[in-house]
Amino acid sequence: MALTYSEKGSLGEVAPDFELPGVDGKTYRARDFLDAKAWVVVFMCNHCPYVKAVQDRINSLAKQYAPRGVKVVGINSNDSTKYPEDDFDAMKACAKEQGYVFPYLWDTDQSVAREYGAVCTPDFYLYAPGSKGRDSNVMVLKYRGRLDDCWSDEAKVTKRDLAHAIDRVLEGRDPDSVQPPSMGCSIKWK
Repeated sequence: MALTYSEKGSLGEVAPDFELPGVDGKTYRARDFLDAKAWVVVFMCNHCPYVKAVQDRINSLAKQYAPRGVKVVGINSNDSTKYPEDDFDAMKACAKEQGYVFPYLWDTDQSVAREYGAVCTPDFYLYAPGSKGRDSNVMVLKYRGRLDDCWSDEAKVTKRDLAHAIDRVLEGRDPDSVQPPSMGCSIKWK
């Protein structure tokens, strides 16, 4: 397990589009989330101990903010040949077992992770509606950082960084400029 920290995001950058299969049998595109008041993208997987430690918190965050127009999506980009516990069937089982209330998508060729610049699991991105040109709606990056300040023990959490950033976006404000990086296992590249 190679501990890796997320990189500083280019705030204001437009979310790259994608087309990925979900464990629910549907195909999702980034543009499917343009109606969200805020959109959280989490690069995650099934086997990483850092993801396992926070997956309930991710699911709780999705439940908590859904009534306020926030959408969450999980994307698994790990090499499932070397890590079969991250293959599509295992993703389906994990999503069912954990009761994920958000789409869990499979980035089989790792192109989406590369396009977004994801480096670890979990790696959190928060986007908010923006505009580019006159007629095209886009989502722009507002936050890239950690979920909270204690990945290993929810009882010891004192700062809920991602939730705070979401709250600020929903209030029409930018998140704090200091965005502590997420940390976790490196994405398992092919």
